Amino acid sequence: MKYLLAYSIPLIGVLGIYTGGVWCFNALIFAFVIIPILEMILPIDIKNYNNETVSSRTKSVFFDVLLYLNVPIVYGALLLSLYKISNFDLAKYEIIGTTLSLGIILGANGINVAHELGHRKAFFEKMLAKMLLIPNHYTHFFIEHNHGHHLNVSTPKDPSTAKYNQSLYAFWLQTVTGTYLKAWEIQIYLNKMENRKFFDFKSDMFWFTIIQANYLTLVYVLFGTNGLLLAVFAGIVGFLLLETINYIEHYGLKRKLLASGRYERVTERHSWNSNHILGRIMLYELTRHSDHHYKSQKKYQILEYHDVSPQMPFGYPTSMVMSFLPTLWFSVMNKRIPSEMIL
Repeated sequence: MKYLLAYSIPLIGVLGIYTGGVWCFNALIFAFVIIPILEMILPIDIKNYNNETVSSRTKSVFFDVLLYLNVPIVYGALLLSLYKISNFDLAKYEIIGTTLSLGIILGANGINVAHELGHRKAFFEKMLAKMLLIPNHYTHFFIEHNHGHHLNVSTPKDPSTAKYNQSLYAFWLQTVTGTYLKAWEIQIYLNKMENRKFFDFKSDMFWFTIIQANYLTLVYVLFGTNGLLLAVFAGIVGFLLLETINYIEHYGLKRKLLASGRYERVTERHSWNSNHILGRIMLYELTRHSDHHYKSQKKYQILEYHDVSPQMPFGYPTSMVMSFLPTLWFSVMNKRIPSEMIL
């Protein structure tokens, strides 16, 4: 039941957007002020589940339903925001607050959940993942993450891995452009391998482009210019939050290049881990990222802690705040990177 807390961000954000005024900033304050403070107060939990519990949690559909419910929640928050901004005369600060709060909801309960569902094998779950990526303008993430990032993580080939002493803002430029171009590169390769045309029904990047364009067109037709601007900028906030998480997940870590010319296999040592309990719950165990890359098919509810994984001094939400200040980030994190792993 603890994962019900993951709904607190959209709940608080939606209440703020609906109420208006300074309350429009609710999600921003909750996600980047209140949660980091609570993370530093609440305990760290390094316990793993026994085999019997792992088996039980793996079979339980309850954990899956918790993810599925994020689809109506995310789209409900989107529609409320679009309706309000297109039908009410909002002050500039209310527009900014609404955009930021919606963007945080799109990032935390949209892309984050899409990431989990995108690793599933069921067609239904993959479709939900794609639906959650649409408002973030990041459908290409579905291809690049699974076929690119997990293969190239912690190497110079991966645009989603931050280099040592690379600031968050330089990383944003690298990963936003690099991930999109990489997705097209992967799609062209897959088309060639499977002998299919660019316009083939299975050519995801072609359809993703059509879907993204139609999404923004529909928003403009139904909600006008104000609605379109909200959708565009809230989506940007959403995917920048994702890339900020990518930044802290692999910052400075690299895999060894072997004599064969290939990189060593991905292990628990190639992602930053955090056992801070609140961040784990809010992000559906994304903070146990080391185990996720070690065994990417494991569901979020059974991810484990490995003592060989590099440990973050703070939870992911707190670390995201810290990453906005490069000098502070470097002073805290650089000394924690093993010298033989610096990228």
